[in-house]
Amino acid sequence: NRTALSTPGSHHPFLPNPLQPPCPFPSLDVAPRHRCSIGAILVFFMQTGFAMLEVGTVNKKNTSNILLKNVLDASVGSIVWMITGFGLAIGDASPSGGFMGSTHMALNEDEFGGEGYMYGMWLFQWAFAATTATIVSGAVAERCTFTAYITYSVCLTGFVYPVVVCWGWNTTGWASAWKSVDDDENPLLMGCGVIDFAGSGVVHMTGGVAALVGSAFLKPRKARQPVTGGPLLTLPSDYAPEYGPIFQTLGTLVLWMGWYGFNGVSTLYIVNYGLVAAKTMVTTTIAAGTGAVTTLFVGSLMDGKTDGQYTLKLGNVQNGLLGGLVAVTASCSVIEPYAAFVIGFLSCFVYLGAVKTLDALRVDDVVLAIPVHLFCGCFGVIMAGLFATKENYANAYYSDRADDCAGVFYGGNGSSLAAGGVFILSIIAWVGAWSCVVFGGLRNMGLLRVEEHVEEEGMDKSEHGVTTGYQPGNTGVELAAVDDGSSL
Repeated sequence: NRTALSTPGSHHPFLPNPLQPPCPFPSLDVAPRHRCSIGAILVFFMQTGFAMLEVGTVNKKNTSNILLKNVLDASVGSIVWMITGFGLAIGDASPSGGFMGSTHMALNEDEFGGEGYMYGMWLFQWAFAATTATIVSGAVAERCTFTAYITYSVCLTGFVYPVVVCWGWNTTGWASAWKSVDDDENPLLMGCGVIDFAGSGVVHMTGGVAALVGSAFLKPRKARQPVTGGPLLTLPSDYAPEYGPIFQTLGTLVLWMGWYGFNGVSTLYIVNYGLVAAKTMVTTTIAAGTGAVTTLFVGSLMDGKTDGQYTLKLGNVQNGLLGGLVAVTASCSVIEPYAAFVIGFLSCFVYLGAVKTLDALRVDDVVLAIPVHLFCGCFGVIMAGLFATKENYANAYYSDRADDCAGVFYGGNGSSLAAGGVFILSIIAWVGAWSCVVFGGLRNMGLLRVEEHVEEEGMDKSEHGVTTGYQPGNTGVELAAVDDGSSL
């Protein structure tokens, strides 16, 4: 009895469908709630990836500090997401014209019901919110005070980010393509809404814009800019700990794995959405691999020869992979595999160009989160408006408007592309404005950046009481000069 199940092209189950009769197959009826919960685990495990990537990048005197912030991204996020975040993001936004939700605050039992689906949705969306906060913490590492970190994390997770979620994903959000009805009071943006299936704009651009503003207000680390206002210097090869490449690579691979939950589980349902979910994971894989390989070799060519030969840098392949993932996240469900290859290939140039731009602007981004998340995220939203096919759009969204809302390259009328442009500008304006308020206010109060001696000694020692492990230990042996033989 397929009519009793969720059908692609007719309803996207971001909220339970009140018109859908009870499923006659209990095992299928529980699938959506379990799918969201399992997806939440995968996306939450990405916090491990971020932690490993960041701890392999910062100087070892800031190890405890960056790890603590990664744990708190999820911990603090769970509290504010419970109180206000989820309600602003997913609650009924009709009274505000699709601007922000007003129901489902504080896990209200009456509004969540006893079926379990909304609890699974809460968990899934909380994992996304924690990801957004972590993007910022990596960019502003090694010189941001703990007070500033807590402040921007609460504001971002509890208010700024949820509003963007409402715009792009809520079934009543003003920019959302999930709206099934185009009415005068809350019309579809450009008649289609924005194609941002899993969050190139909603998640990654939001985190990237906040990271850019925060990094600009904080100014570069002394290690990169010894003279105030001077050019940014390349960090010495021994700046990161000797175990850095191990943790950076581990973190990158963990993030890649978690992305299958990030993109693949964003179908929310699996019954009758198996094709969409599987194809989404395939396009995700292709974009990631293409971005990695392309950035590895193009980055080497751009760097030029060192001592007469080209060098292949681990950092290029890692960030190229992540850039490809971010770029395909908006369109992963509506494109063909070849388009994922093109998007991954082009994301290489977006990422590398963004890195050069930040250096020219003298913006110090510790983990290069801004090129990966902001620039590649923006690029991804645009690509969705170009490469979405009619068939894939009908399967992932709604079939009745697929002819108009498909990508420009597949006969669409350009409405999805235009909606994407409006959405991009809106995220930049909203997140940028609030980030200026938060980071600017903290700077004016003297609470944004640590003092110079704290940065020099390391934040582990000053803020977390870690006083050992940073100087070479006394091994009990000395080196002595001898005429021949061993010098030990």
